Amino acid sequence: MRAAIVHYWLLHMRGGEKVVEALCRLLPGADIFTLFYDPSRVSPLIRSRRVIPSFLDPCRKHYRSLLPLMPFALESFDLRGYDLVVSSESGPAKGVVVSSRTRHVCYCHTPMRYLWEMYAEYRNDWTGSKWKRAAIAAFSTPLRVWDVASAARVDEFVANSENVRRRIAKTYRRDAAVIHPPVAVESFRWAPSAGYYLVVSELVAYKRIDLAVAVCSRTRRELKIVGDGPEYGRLKELAGSSVEFLGHVGDDELRDLFSRCRAFLMPGEEDFGMTTVEALASGKAVIGLGRGGLLEIASEANPVSGFFFDAPAEAALEAALQRFEQNESRISPADLIARAARFSEVEFARKMGALLKPDVV
Repeated sequence: MRAAIVHYWLLHMRGGEKVVEALCRLLPGADIFTLFYDPSRVSPLIRSRRVIPSFLDPCRKHYRSLLPLMPFALESFDLRGYDLVVSSESGPAKGVVVSSRTRHVCYCHTPMRYLWEMYAEYRNDWTGSKWKRAAIAAFSTPLRVWDVASAARVDEFVANSENVRRRIAKTYRRDAAVIHPPVAVESFRWAPSAGYYLVVSELVAYKRIDLAVAVCSRTRRELKIVGDGPEYGRLKELAGSSVEFLGHVGDDELRDLFSRCRAFLMPGEEDFGMTTVEALASGKAVIGLGRGGLLEIASEANPVSGFFFDAPAEAALEAALQRFEQNESRISPADLIARAARFSEVEFARKMGALLKPDVV
């Protein structure tokens, strides 16, 4: 069986790219097609494959502005001769054109947020320019039409969570199997707390890292932030002396930061939240907005693994921090680590491998 993996872009190593790695292990001979490709920013496993970028790749520094051209770039890929195509979707990826003999499975992290679930936030984002807001408004309708039409090209949808399964049903009127993304849970470890709270995230507006920065700065709680993105400058101006920005860190350093944190903060709504699983695998509780994928990972019931707040507001986050601090002694690291085991790489490989095996075609 000749297979291809289509991923929206390969410009960093975050949750979506870890799914691509897992797919590479399941499909050892698969080629990879992507809109934009920076070999220096991805793992050796991905670099070891034949990676075919689109004609837009020379402009990858401006990839966020090229959304209107992405459908044309995806449809330009020549996928003749492949028996199986697996698209990895949260930006556009499923819009590739395949033959009637090719099975197309879409692993959907979420339908494109900026067209659907979070369209109003992107359109009205006060940090963006008037030009960007106007461009989003002008292109959103034709892109939505293309996005829904391209969903008909998919034979089977797989959602990364029940949360995303509901979004797929709402957006595309399609059912989806649920297979949680793979997390290398066994590589994380617990260590005594060093007293700091931890955020690991791309610094973009919808992640609401500003809430964590504002609350921890005002209350002088120590906060370490791993990640980078367009919100960095604004967050840096907002931060007090108790907040430290670490940028991108290596895997070993990241595991060490997880192991020694007091708790993990997830102030925005996530489609799933692989970093939340990594926190639990480190024996650390999660303090987060009680929406989306977080509700499938952590729980406020016994054994306690999460402390949720209902609204994206500073007062609500601060109240959740206080509840955690009052109950910190009740938390069992062993219980949290056991809960994280449900989201292991082994579980992903077992479920996704069964779905992709040739006799299902």
